[in-house]
Amino acid sequence: MHSQAAMVEAPQSFIVREECEKAASQNGFRRVLGQEAGWAAFGSTTAEGKVHLAAAGEQGPWFLALDHAGVIAELGLPATDMPGPGPGRVRLAFESLGALYGTLRRVYELTISLPDAPLREFEAKVADLPRTTEVERLVVQRIGQDIFRARLMDYWQGYCPLTGISDPALLRASHIIPWAACESDAERLDVHNGLLLSALWDAAFDRALVTFDDEGRPEFAPSLSEHALGELRWRFPISLTEEHRRRLARHRMRARASLIAARGA
Repeated sequence: MHSQAAMVEAPQSFIVREECEKAASQNGFRRVLGQEAGWAAFGSTTAEGKVHLAAAGEQGPWFLALDHAGVIAELGLPATDMPGPGPGRVRLAFESLGALYGTLRRVYELTISLPDAPLREFEAKVADLPRTTEVERLVVQRIGQDIFRARLMDYWQGYCPLTGISDPALLRASHIIPWAACESDAERLDVHNGLLLSALWDAAFDRALVTFDDEGRPEFAPSLSEHALGELRWRFPISLTEEHRRRLARHRMRARASLIAARGA
């Protein structure tokens, strides 16, 4: 792959240019920002930053350059050692257009959901709204919660990571640190402070009847009945970042405090 990486077309042929524009446009990056040394740059009206695409030829391989540190960390893909546009960008290589498409879609989902994109979206929507009365504050809160849910849907790709359930009506935006306990709007709207859970799991998680260890496996409260445990079925552990783990440590403390309180009652 490294020898092919050095063969980026400069300038891009018509077919390569068209394929790059199609890949970018169909995955959220519809603004064409020009070319540089065989790399085409694209942006989005909804996602921060830009992506660069290139190819070694009309049959590939295909290359993607990114400079969003949060997205790069979440993707966890090996970088390719090759020249490319601008300092600080990571280059990724793909043997097929299909693989490039899949990663570009994930790049877009992460770019619009990772901090602090939801916060900026929230601040723009509520900038001119009053917060004097309780009703007005509830309106602002609802806007924030709707943004949080939408961005969690993007981050978790529209399904509960435990069960695989993808019906939107059955999914809940579960705060790890509750909305009211957060110290700032940035914390409230951080997708690493949330899990996208099916309704039953959300109810148990919200009441600290279930929490998760650092490997994303559930820990159940002893008070749960056998029938409840039987209904709380799961297929996969949750894939967690360090930011998730840090907040879940607080949730586990809450679950243990609830257990102690129940035993003392």
